[in-house]
Amino acid sequence: MPISPQLAPFAWSLLLAAGVVVFSTVPLGAARSQANFQMADLAAPRAMFERLPAWGKRAAWAHQNCFEAFGLHAPAALLCLVAGVSSPVAIAAAWIHPLLRLAYIGMYVGNVPPLRGLCWAGALTCTGILYVEGLQALIG
Repeated sequence: MPISPQLAPFAWSLLLAAGVVVFSTVPLGAARSQANFQMADLAAPRAMFERLPAWGKRAAWAHQNCFEAFGLHAPAALLCLVAGVSSPVAIAAAWIHPLLRLAYIGMYVGNVPPLRGLCWAGALTCTGILYVEGLQALIG
């Protein structure tokens, strides 16, 4: 069954948010490479955390946070898909969320805390909007 054009932004948001999680491995991989990642590190890759440069530690934290954010965002996007949400506010939030999460990675790795915080809060707000719009569509 094809997805209607009004619901496509929620499906795309879900896919793009998952892509952001995958992308977050790029700076983490670069940091591990700079920390001389060895095949022996495969036994306990988190144990090499202390060998990472400062930006690499932030990349690891950003990567972990991406999973947390995806765990909140995915159900919200699915709720909007199931409920048939067509609100322009929800559609905008669906598109903005992955963009903010991508910027969040850059701000975290680049050590720009104020902008990182704004990206985090903005993306979380987008997810909250999806929950509210999805629940309103189900109830009303």
